[in-house]
Amino acid sequence: MSASIRFSNIDKSFGRPNSVRLEHVLRNFNLEIEKGELVALVGPSGVGKTTLLHIAAGLEHPDLGRVDIDAGLVGNAARLGMVFQQPRLLDWRTVKANVNLIARSAGRDTGRTPHLLAQVGLSDYADVYPSVLSGGQRQRVALARAFAIEPEVLLLDEPFSALDELTARRLRLLLQEMWLEAPPTGLLVTHNMLEAAFLADRVVVLGDKPVCTIATIEIDLPRPRHPEDPELFVMHRRILSLLT
Repeated sequence: MSASIRFSNIDKSFGRPNSVRLEHVLRNFNLEIEKGELVALVGPSGVGKTTLLHIAAGLEHPDLGRVDIDAGLVGNAARLGMVFQQPRLLDWRTVKANVNLIARSAGRDTGRTPHLLAQVGLSDYADVYPSVLSGGQRQRVALARAFAIEPEVLLLDEPFSALDELTARRLRLLLQEMWLEAPPTGLLVTHNMLEAAFLADRVVVLGDKPVCTIATIEIDLPRPRHPEDPELFVMHRRILSLLT
């Protein structure tokens, strides 16, 4: 099951350091994401992409406007998973315990944990602590943890930006595989245009401040996608040309 996301007339300002002036990041911003759709936000640093993601997650509140996340279940909030740039694991708990903790907090069955760890290639690491894992392995745990709650909405904040390109490529393929098994609705913030084209159904190109939508590009390619598909590079160049 997945949920729709609707940003309606969002305004958001922040105070500038050592100044009484406010910086308007978002003004009358609107975006609708359909159930089961993955939308990528791309644009210059500081334009407001992560602010939008944080508003969707409830980590920030808009000054005006609202975000509606509709799972179609009256009285029940949608289950929301999030993958950050850094894994944010609990180093004093084992890999398995990190995943189980999140599953229990969402009222989900921890019996899925072995399957999730097998999916991310960490079955042999279930009882070790995160401190002995590589950066890529830790981010694999973060993916397993996000899917452990069976999310209806998945928010991805540059999830592979801290990894080397080969590891990031592997994890994009892994994310695609996990997504296809049980597609949530997704919002991805990334500075990697090829990543946006590979993972998303739509890429929203943002610019200026307060942020505006320069273009929306439909990625009409069947899944599963291959990272060497020439059509992805065509999309990549199109997105880049809009930003430059």
